[in-house]
Amino acid sequence: MSGSHTETSKPPSPPKRQSNWSLLRRLIDLGLEYRGPCAAMLVLDLLLVCLALGGLGLTGVAIDYIRHQVDPSAPAPRFPFGWTHPESLSAFGVVCLIAGAVLTFSLIGAILKYLNAIASSALSQQVLIRVRTDVYSKLQLLNFNFYDSGESSSIINRAAGDASAVRNFVDGVMIKVLATILTLSVYLVYMFWTSPHLTLACLASTPLLWGGAVLFSRSVQPAYRKAGELGDELIRVLVENVQGAHVVKGFAREPQEVEKFQRMTDKIRTQKSSIFFKVSVFQPIMGLLTQLNMLVLIGYGGMLVIRGELALGAGLFVFANLLQEFAAQISQIVNIANSIQASLVSAERVFEVIDTPVAIQSAPDAVRLPQARGAIEFENVSFNYQSSQPVLSQVSFTVSPGERVGVTGETGAGKSTLLSLMMRFYDVSSGRITLDGHDLRDLNLDDLRRNIGLVFQESFLFSHSVAANIAFGRPDASPEEIGRAAELASADDFISELPERFETVVGEHGANLSGGQRQRLALARALLLNPPILLLDDATASVDPDTEHEIERAIQTAMKDRTTLVVSNRISTLRRAHRIIVLEQGKITATGTHAELLKTSDYYRTLNELQSSHDSRSSSTSIPERV
Repeated sequence: MSGSHTETSKPPSPPKRQSNWSLLRRLIDLGLEYRGPCAAMLVLDLLLVCLALGGLGLTGVAIDYIRHQVDPSAPAPRFPFGWTHPESLSAFGVVCLIAGAVLTFSLIGAILKYLNAIASSALSQQVLIRVRTDVYSKLQLLNFNFYDSGESSSIINRAAGDASAVRNFVDGVMIKVLATILTLSVYLVYMFWTSPHLTLACLASTPLLWGGAVLFSRSVQPAYRKAGELGDELIRVLVENVQGAHVVKGFAREPQEVEKFQRMTDKIRTQKSSIFFKVSVFQPIMGLLTQLNMLVLIGYGGMLVIRGELALGAGLFVFANLLQEFAAQISQIVNIANSIQASLVSAERVFEVIDTPVAIQSAPDAVRLPQARGAIEFENVSFNYQSSQPVLSQVSFTVSPGERVGVTGETGAGKSTLLSLMMRFYDVSSGRITLDGHDLRDLNLDDLRRNIGLVFQESFLFSHSVAANIAFGRPDASPEEIGRAAELASADDFISELPERFETVVGEHGANLSGGQRQRLALARALLLNPPILLLDDATASVDPDTEHEIERAIQTAMKDRTTLVVSNRISTLRRAHRIIVLEQGKITATGTHAELLKTSDYYRTLNELQSSHDSRSSSTSIPERV
C-alpha cells in the first residue's frame, strides 16, 4: 500500500472564500433541515395574523355600527361573511357581542404567542447546539497545521459567538422573512378586497423601501466582517492576559494591560458605532417613506369616505391600522437586513472551519494494528511546516522492538518534530515512516496512536480529578488499573498525600500541582494504555534536580520492554539509551552509544563537558547547614 503515496505530501489548500449567495443557500439548507418546527411556527404566525386582522376588522364594524346608530343616514355596517345580528338584540347587546368576539380573538392570540415563543426558543437551541457540535467535531479532526496557522481566540470565537449568529439566521432571519411575507400577503389581500385603488395609491413607495434595504445590506457587511475580526483580537488579548497573569504581575504591567484592553474595546465600540450610525440613519428614512403612505390614506381615503365609497370603520380605520402594521413590517425588514449581514459574516467564519479539509485521517482501506511489535523505521524523511525551510532533511534510522533510542541536538534541530511525525500529528513532506513494516499513512490512525504513549515537555492536564486525567485515554479503566499506572509512573506517593487522593481535582492545566507532579501524571496517563511504544519529549527539561531524579526513576521503569524514543539534552537521561542520535540543523550527524559519541561527535562531547562542569560546580558550592 505504501506505493500509493506520492513522494511529496502537501497539506490541502484552505477553503475558498464563498459568495454571499452561496452562504445564503447553505444557511437556508441548514434551516430546511428543521422544516417541521419551522412550518409549525409559520402556521402559528399565520393564525396570529388572521386573528389580529379579524379583531381589527370587527373593531371597524363596531365603529360603523355605532356611527349608524347615532346617524341613521350613515351607511349601514357590513358584517363579515354576510352575518347579521339577531333582531332581538339591542344596540348595546350588538356592541357587547362584537367586543366579546374581539376579546376572544385576543385571548386565543395570547395563547398562540406563548406557543410560538416556546417553539422559537426550542428551535433556536436545537440549531445552536447543532452548529456548535459541528464546529467542535470538525476541530477534533483537523490536524496541527490548522491550529498552527490560526489563533486560539479566533477558534473559540467561531465556536461560541459566530455559531450563535448563524443560529440567529434560522429563527431571526429565515422564519421572520417568511412570516413577514405571509403577514404582508394577508394584509394586501384584505386591503385589495377593501379598496384596490386606495391600496395601490398607499403602497406606491414600497419599491423605494425594498431598494433601500438592498443598499443598506451592501453597505454594512464589510463593517460586520471587521467587527468580527476585532472581536477575535479582543478575546486573544483576554485569553493571553488570563493565562499569563503571573507574567503580568511579575513585571508590574497591570496598568498597561488595562490600557491595552481598553484600546481594544474602544476599537470595537468605534466599529460598532459606525454600524449603529448606518442603522440609525436608515431606519428613520424608511419610517419617513412609510408615513408618506399615511398622508395618501388621509387625503385619498378621506375623500372616498366622504363620497360614501369607503366605510369609515371597516374601511378607513382598518386601512390606517394596516398601514401602521405594514410600516412595522417594513421596519422589521430593516432589522432582518441587519441580521442577515451579521449572519453572513459569522457563517463565512463558521463554514471556513467546517469546510477545512481533514489532511490527516485513516484511509478507507487502512490496515488495523491492534498490538504493534514496535519496529520503527524512518526512510529518507524530510519535513517542513508552513515555510519552505526544511525542519528535517533526509533523516533515516531504525529502532528495533524494545530498543531505547535517545535523540539530542540543539534547539530547533527537529527533535520534537520527529515525535510529532511518529504520532502522525503531521505527515512527512517526503520519504516515509514505517511501524512493523507498514507506512504510518496506511495504518488506522486510532490504532497507531493507541499503540504509542506520548509524554510532552509541557504536559497538559484537564480541570478534572487525578483519576480522570490518568484515565483520559481509557475512560473505562478500573481504579486498580489507574492505581497501577500511577505506581509505575512513581506518582502514587504524592497522590496519596492529596486531600481526596485520586478524586482530587487538579485545577485548570493542573495548577494545583508542581511541574514534576504534572509530568508523572502525564506519564501515568501514557502508561495506562500499556503501549508497546513510548515517546518522551524532554520530560525532565523544566524541573529541579530532585524532581528530575524522581521522574528519571519513573521513566526507567516505564521504558522496560518498550520501544522508546527519548528526546533530551540531559546526559543522565541519554546514557540510559541503547543508542543515541545527534540531530543538527535537521540532519543526523552522529549515531552511537554514550561512549562512542564522546569520541565521534563534537556536539555530544561538548554537551557532556558542559554538564559535567556544571555538576562539579554545583556540588562544590553547596551551602553548609547552619548549626
